[in-house]
Amino acid sequence: MAYRFSRFFFLLPLALLTTACGMLGEGEAKYPTGADRAATDGDIYAKPEGIFGKEGLGGGLFGRSQDNGRGENGVEVNSYLWRAALDTVSFMPLASADPFGGVILTDWYTDPAVPGERTKLNVFILGRQLKADGVKVKTFRQVQKGGAWKDAAVSEDTGRKLEDAILTRARQMRVAKEGDGLL
Repeated sequence: MAYRFSRFFFLLPLALLTTACGMLGEGEAKYPTGADRAATDGDIYAKPEGIFGKEGLGGGLFGRSQDNGRGENGVEVNSYLWRAALDTVSFMPLASADPFGGVILTDWYTDPAVPGERTKLNVFILGRQLKADGVKVKTFRQVQKGGAWKDAAVSEDTGRKLEDAILTRARQMRVAKEGDGLL
């Protein structure tokens, strides 16, 4: 018991000292010089670019910018692909939708025309650009045999057809918003 208290009272001042040292550099005021204005294009209040560029060390290594790589509305994936994917799978019940990670998971869907078969989708939006390889769809299928659901093979082109449908819808949304001259 005494060992725990002595360790606590040793680590507490060390933690406070470390925190205080970090605060000292931030509170210092500095009058901007001509070099500061040149580095920030004349804006004396802007933070000058560091030695690792605008993105900093984390942006270069991990592909994230200082604003966490978020586009408009905080979505980190292409907004057209995201909305097009949601539109395309809207007939299926959603289990999960993560706009920051670009993942849409559907729950099992049974087509009324084929009651002994059900389908599930995992849709992945892979980037911030509207490109053909920006979306990936994994399809799962089960058939009912003997009162239990059993995994069944899915045609390879099913996922590709869904990806094409999502891409087509995303392009339509982009043209509708930005005009015909872009594509």
